[in-house]
Amino acid sequence: MSIVADFGRVRGKLASVKGRKIEAPAFKVPVVKRPSGASLDWVMGWRRENGRVGVRNHVLLLPLDDLSNSACEAVAGTIKGTLAIPHAYGRLQFGEDLDVFFRTLIGTGSNPNVAAVVVIGIEEGWTRRVVEGIAATGKPVVGFGIETHGDISTIARASYVAKEYVQWASELRREKCPLSDIWVSTKCGESDTTTGLSSCPIVGNMYDKLIPRGVYGVFGETTEITGAEHLCQARAATKELGARWYKMWKAYQDDVIEAHKTDDLSDSQPTKGNIAGGLTTIEEKALGNLEKIGRECTFIDILEPAETPSKGPGLYYMDTSSAAAECVTLMAAGGYVVHTFPTGQGNVIGNPILPVIKISGNPKTLRTMPEHIDLDVSGVLRRTMTIPEAGDALISMIVRTANGRLTAAEALGHREFSMTKLYRSA
Repeated sequence: MSIVADFGRVRGKLASVKGRKIEAPAFKVPVVKRPSGASLDWVMGWRRENGRVGVRNHVLLLPLDDLSNSACEAVAGTIKGTLAIPHAYGRLQFGEDLDVFFRTLIGTGSNPNVAAVVVIGIEEGWTRRVVEGIAATGKPVVGFGIETHGDISTIARASYVAKEYVQWASELRREKCPLSDIWVSTKCGESDTTTGLSSCPIVGNMYDKLIPRGVYGVFGETTEITGAEHLCQARAATKELGARWYKMWKAYQDDVIEAHKTDDLSDSQPTKGNIAGGLTTIEEKALGNLEKIGRECTFIDILEPAETPSKGPGLYYMDTSSAAAECVTLMAAGGYVVHTFPTGQGNVIGNPILPVIKISGNPKTLRTMPEHIDLDVSGVLRRTMTIPEAGDALISMIVRTANGRLTAAEALGHREFSMTKLYRSA
């Protein structure tokens, strides 16, 4: 019985109170006939001003800081077709923490899934810095400061521009683009014993097939490598890069984990959900996590949080949190346009601008949370599907998503956006 809700009991209680029988609605998902033989070499995307290809066409209302969330949401409520992304930070940050903050905001607005951006901040100095960073991509962007104008005037001025941006973006047309122009990120969540055996290796199989074709890939989750750090270091393209990676991993281990832990990884790794799913140690979790990079890929560079890769096509490592919303936010800010998300116990994460494809091989999750899963790979555990076959199915799902199919997270309205904060504000 679920500790959250037992529907049978609730239904019985309501029935006794209301004096009538209450039934769960019956429904049947219609079968959609999809075209067979569709090419997996091309997608229909939006070619942006800097040459990058996006698979969505958002007009963003981007608050510089927490004080500007209300104004952005007010504009979004007035101008249909815009998307506000409220967040919690942006005041009295400094040093490396401030650098990550600006990289995340500028990267989010610069993502190829975004057509145009309206930035609103409490003051104009930092607002201008974000605007100029996004403008470097060539896309339309404008900024407004609330100080000396107030909310009402700012909302009105921003609304006029947002309306013009939406109408302009609505006339942009998709064009045929090679699949190699699509940047694909990955992070897993709510891992269990099935993820390391099915959904994570399937992502790895996808990368083994697409990275040689020129796709940009990325993985991360620094704490979740613990216990398999020697294996991850060995997957670096060079010994020098591997040594740099280990130094980065060890610094976090020494400065954060060892300095502040209460038990193992501060009671947070593995999570309660991981343990419920049968994982007993961080080492088990790490070994499953690393299955996402396949058998043949090596990573060619290490990225700071929200950093855009600059070494050409290939697989990258990004130094990120293992928290789902935080990690996906950083990868979207790094420029990735489709995210693959293996899950065992079932994770509902989405992102405002980055379509998140959920993959699961857990039959229970596919039975209890089917509305959250885009790709059922439980056949791998049932031995009715091979990992290479499932990898092909994932590539097909990436193509379908790039061509416009809404992911489960998009259809359900999941827009989790979480900024990474390194230390206390001043």
